[in-house]
Amino acid sequence: MRLAYLFPGQGTQFIGMGHDLYENFDIAKEMFHKANEILKFDIMRLCFFGPREELTETKNCQPAVFLVSMITLRCLEKFFAEKLNSQNQNILKPVVTGGLSLGEYASLVAAGAISFEDALMLVRRRGEYMEEATKLNPGIMSAIIGMEKESVIKICKESGAEIANVNSPEQIVISGEAGSVEKAENLARSEGARRVMRLNVSGAFHSSLMTQAAKKLMVYLNDVTVNKTEFTVLSNVNAYFSSLPQEIKANLVNQVNNSTLWLDCIRTMVDLGVTSFLEIGPGKTLKGLLRKIDSNLIVHNIETSQDIENFYNELIIEEV
Repeated sequence: MRLAYLFPGQGTQFIGMGHDLYENFDIAKEMFHKANEILKFDIMRLCFFGPREELTETKNCQPAVFLVSMITLRCLEKFFAEKLNSQNQNILKPVVTGGLSLGEYASLVAAGAISFEDALMLVRRRGEYMEEATKLNPGIMSAIIGMEKESVIKICKESGAEIANVNSPEQIVISGEAGSVEKAENLARSEGARRVMRLNVSGAFHSSLMTQAAKKLMVYLNDVTVNKTEFTVLSNVNAYFSSLPQEIKANLVNQVNNSTLWLDCIRTMVDLGVTSFLEIGPGKTLKGLLRKIDSNLIVHNIETSQDIENFYNELIIEEV
């Protein structure tokens, strides 16, 4: 089996995420409490009990989703380490890893490029910078469903909107100033889009309106230690391998105000021979997107202790 790790992005958060792992794994308890100390606020309470409005704020949501994703991965690794002898430990090692937008940070920690502690503060700052940018340059986002990329590109050129996410062959998210996105929505409807859906987000993410946030992130990243990756990591901005520290930093900066090429990332993983995908962290958003890319792709959701045990049992049966 050739395995890929996938990590979710902003928008997958929900009240109660991570609580099951906290109840069942000591390492989850340790990481939640450590995160509280690093961030200097009770992010564990926010994940478990909300309130929803506070959890949804970009500056809180980003570290919360990242934290739960990393805790899920460490619980998965711990469970397998206790069940298998050292000779079989590589059964869980991925061929490649990637994350959708925010998820790229968890991907880089998984690959040993950034420490958990540094990445947690990094995504907190990223969220703060993006919130600041939305106040200075307000904007909106909308999903165009059932329209080819070339047609959406044409609509964006006519309207002034920008492509933010290429999630699947039939789902492309646009971003920009309200007037530009509204014009693009109307054009998409008139040219045959199956559905146009305004997104409930606070700003125009992955567009030029986030340029100030990207500049601030670049300055912050100067003082963050980034190492060469231990295994292949795909970047959202080019769907290509990132391994060198300066390249990784540049990609993280460019990701803030440029398109995320999730469809291309998944296709690259398939070209690398990946046979199974693990969606590690809250929600099932990525599984839904992969189904739209190729309904034959095998995706396992790892979110709870039961998910971990089920995956282990399935893997052992396959190996036998």
